[in-house]
Amino acid sequence: MSTPNDRIGGSGVIRHQRLALAALLSFQTALLAWSAIIHSPTVDEVGHLAAGLHHWQTGSFDLYRVNPPLVRLVATAPLALLGLKVESPDQTQPPSRPEFNLGRRFVDQHGLRAFWYFTIARWACIPFALLLTTVIGLWARELYGPVGGGLAASLWVVCPNTLANGQMITPDTGGAVFAFTATYLFWRWVKKPEWFGTVVSGGVLGLAILCKSTSILLVPTWLTLWCIVRYRLTPQSTDIRSHMVAKSFVIFSIAIYMLNAGYGFEDTGITLGKFQFTSEFLTTTGSHGRPMNRFLNTGIQNLPVPLPRNFVEGIDVQKRDFESGMRSYLRGEWRTSGWWWYYLYGLIVKTPVGTLALFGISILSLALMNRGSCGWRDELFLLFPGCVILGFVSSQTGFNHHLRYVLPALPFFFVWIGRVTAYSGSFQRFWSLGICSCLVASAVSSLMVYPHSLSYFNEPAGGPRCGHDHLVDSNIDWGQDLLILKNWLDRHIEARPFGLAYFGYVDPRTAGIEFTLPPRGPTAPADFLPPRSQTLGPRPGWYGISVTMLRGYHYPLATGTNGFDYIDAEYFAYFRKFQPLTTAGYSIYIYHLTEADCNAVRAELGLPLL
Repeated sequence: MSTPNDRIGGSGVIRHQRLALAALLSFQTALLAWSAIIHSPTVDEVGHLAAGLHHWQTGSFDLYRVNPPLVRLVATAPLALLGLKVESPDQTQPPSRPEFNLGRRFVDQHGLRAFWYFTIARWACIPFALLLTTVIGLWARELYGPVGGGLAASLWVVCPNTLANGQMITPDTGGAVFAFTATYLFWRWVKKPEWFGTVVSGGVLGLAILCKSTSILLVPTWLTLWCIVRYRLTPQSTDIRSHMVAKSFVIFSIAIYMLNAGYGFEDTGITLGKFQFTSEFLTTTGSHGRPMNRFLNTGIQNLPVPLPRNFVEGIDVQKRDFESGMRSYLRGEWRTSGWWWYYLYGLIVKTPVGTLALFGISILSLALMNRGSCGWRDELFLLFPGCVILGFVSSQTGFNHHLRYVLPALPFFFVWIGRVTAYSGSFQRFWSLGICSCLVASAVSSLMVYPHSLSYFNEPAGGPRCGHDHLVDSNIDWGQDLLILKNWLDRHIEARPFGLAYFGYVDPRTAGIEFTLPPRGPTAPADFLPPRSQTLGPRPGWYGISVTMLRGYHYPLATGTNGFDYIDAEYFAYFRKFQPLTTAGYSIYIYHLTEADCNAVRAELGLPLL
């Protein structure tokens, strides 16, 4: 029987835990809020903001259909209340993607104010990250105790991938929080299948799918987990098992209802033959050699689909993108496909060494401990969903661009790392010291790069300055450092005129940067012959080159004079032969080339000297 002192002590511990969580969340809020201010709109955010505003003003979900709308609806709600609008697109039928041009025109229309509009939209997304931190700590605490909960939540807060994506107008953090929370609630429901848990689990699952379509993987994942653990976690009663089957049906029915409600029941229930599919998987060759819906003129063409039209067609457009074989980059190599190990490699080079060490220690703890403070069936609810998400994303090798695609898998692994705190062997003091050292090392490594967390690479990978040797695009350079470049140019008036190859959908002139494209370098044999060779770079001057363009990405670039020009060759690869003077963040390299510097490289390339 507990004494009053025990009860007072227990309440004091709980109060301290709540204060610690509040301090952790306040710290996370400050980090994310500042990052949202100083960074310019990233490539995908331009499209998400335009699509979100279009949803609010029209009630239609045609734009950015490859991702469900919940996160961008939340992000743009404050802007819609301010009366902001975007233009109407000319074409929205699949596979058109007009949201990026609409977003670009929105920025051009509002000028510098547009950057604050993006900041406001980002701030609206920060609660997703805070909720995720809370649930991570809660689940880890239930499994491994208060120390395990604190460790898991702290690792997540300082994780550079969290800091980079936690305030963006993209669906990754929102999808992660609801997918993780839904699985946590399902785990509790399996242990105690009450009706309240049934309804809540289904509702949160619906929100997860409304954030990110890959959350639909939770349906077969949950069914598999339920089949594995149901006999041990429930009495061996046929009636009770039957009730659980019925409640499982209710969970998924509520999820489908929530998904349709999120789309405003737009075209829910249309027949299978009426969809405008474009992927090879869902089309076949029709008359005149044109692709057509493969279900037309079949026995199931009149089958109603209980899902929103844009959700289904969005999955089809995404599938088409993977089938198209876009150019992908890894470790200095470009190719028209991806690698099955791309995301594993990305996690290794973009996760702090301390966190990787803790993951290794958690594997070691499997041998040192028969079990932690929970059973293997509980931990299966962590490892299996995380591995399913990571495995599915890794299997899509049509192209590899974004490590953020596996962000929803990471919370499961972070909670599992909390198991290391359950060790109570003879080396407990050294074990605890090692855990604390790893946590501190992770925090220091991440915060030394903050607020440029998107460009983070760990020390064995060479840090962020060597990041483009490994990965490009949203893994290091997503257009986020335009305002930082503007601040540098304001302090260095001697850097005029300025040549800029900027990777992003925002015209740098909107930020007040006057520039022209740098001279293009030789990319074909004819380029080495006069008179063309005499106009090619390198040439003396001041230049800024986004590292994604430094590595030869094919992309439409702002010219500084007349809109955008598509760059379809490695025109600026010659800058890799020079040492940058400095950088804007870690994504834009700044060069000051003298005539002597240029002639040395021109001689190496076989171009006439200046």
